[in-house]
Amino acid sequence: MAIAHSPSQAAASDSLATVLVTVGVVLLALLALYLVGFDQGAISRSGMFLHELMHDGRHLLGVPCH
Repeated sequence: MAIAHSPSQAAASDSLATVLVTVGVVLLALLALYLVGFDQGAISRSGMFLHELMHDGRHLLGVPCH
């Protein structure tokens, strides 16, 4: 006897949720990569705190910055 399995609606919504979470995580990772690797103070309007924090992050990750 063979058992046939048809995916339910819940499985489809679970896969959609997984895709949305994955896209969100990838976008946040790209934002973090931009801030740490490429932003040279363009976003930091409140002084040099954010710039210096990201500068230290570049050194921590081994990204050449100067």
